[in-house]
Amino acid sequence: MTDLLKDMQLPDNKGYFGKYGGSFVPPELQTILNEIEDSYLKIKEDESFIEELASLNKHFTGRPSPVFYAKRLSEKIGGADIFLKREDLNHTGAHKINHCLGEALLAKKMGKKKLIAETGAGQHGVALATAATLVGLECDIYMGEVDIKKEHPNVIRMKILGATVIPVDRGTKTLKDAVDAAFEAYLGDPITQFYAIGSVVGPHPFPMMVRDFQKIVGIEAEKQFKEMTGKDPDNIVACVGGGSNAMGLFTAFLNKENVKIYGVEPGGISFKDGEHAATLKLGSPGTLHGFHSYLLQDDDGEPLPVYSVASGLDYPGVGPQHSLLKDLERVNYVTADDKEAIDAFFELSRTDGIIPAIESAHAVAFAMKLALEEGKGKTILINLSGRGDKDIDFVIEKYGKNYGL
Repeated sequence: MTDLLKDMQLPDNKGYFGKYGGSFVPPELQTILNEIEDSYLKIKEDESFIEELASLNKHFTGRPSPVFYAKRLSEKIGGADIFLKREDLNHTGAHKINHCLGEALLAKKMGKKKLIAETGAGQHGVALATAATLVGLECDIYMGEVDIKKEHPNVIRMKILGATVIPVDRGTKTLKDAVDAAFEAYLGDPITQFYAIGSVVGPHPFPMMVRDFQKIVGIEAEKQFKEMTGKDPDNIVACVGGGSNAMGLFTAFLNKENVKIYGVEPGGISFKDGEHAATLKLGSPGTLHGFHSYLLQDDDGEPLPVYSVASGLDYPGVGPQHSLLKDLERVNYVTADDKEAIDAFFELSRTDGIIPAIESAHAVAFAMKLALEEGKGKTILINLSGRGDKDIDFVIEKYGKNYGL
């Protein structure tokens, strides 16, 4: 299986990861996407671009983000040792800044005037608004009205940074609907606008580009973990919505047979339709937003409503490379429900002084169970993809009484 991964070009020259991915868009938009792909393939080999991005990663974002041994959480659980890749310490508070800087620089060099994007939890929106300001571009962020209420601090941050936040009041008023609205806006003017997709989803070349900008997470983590422990982690864990933070960590370890890999999807309230967003667990192959991948869909192929306590995870699709990795059984895709995620949110806060994003808390929740199963002497590395500042008001209002607040 790992030999197969070594031999596969991911994606191929048509944007496919196995049978997943591709580009299902109108011909006029395909022309624009071809230009983006050509520009990206050229620029990623350009020394001046590489140096500029590296400089921003170091001096602006604050890379490398550290790996931290969560000693008190590990001791409390009494099993495997838990380590955290601290993407929450990046400027803007999450892993999203990694690909936003790359996309913004690419858009600037292509002569685009405006960056547009969707956001759920607001972290991609904040990161893109930040990158847009940095390179001198306009920025429109589409966000569901439900998420605007849940993630008010991030909405304010985007506005302070100069972005226009456009409320989306259709459907469930959450992430999928924000993607729909942003995609429609992009179709209206793909010439002067650049759609900076916020995850490893969408038509080719976006799953490839976002993964490439995010893989710095895994490259750093592999080196850092060996420096700390003298070996690879036994297990790596990341939450999965669209899947960008997970692919960022996983990419460096895919060909290491000694490392078990887990992607944690949102189990929500139950596995009834509309009460979860466990795409890889319960979905089937389908096409949405210009790409083919696993999808939560009805009998007519229409996307089902989805739900998660974490606004950044409630998406009915998933990145095409994740779909391939599921089929190859290289990654174990599991779930954590709302209660487990909120419990983990408070547990990590109160053991090691780190307030995680609710999205990241899904990974922490699963890792806590895995630590007991693995036992002492084993190690787990979690991609702590974001910090929980954005979630505090929502968590206290909805769950505070259950945790003594």
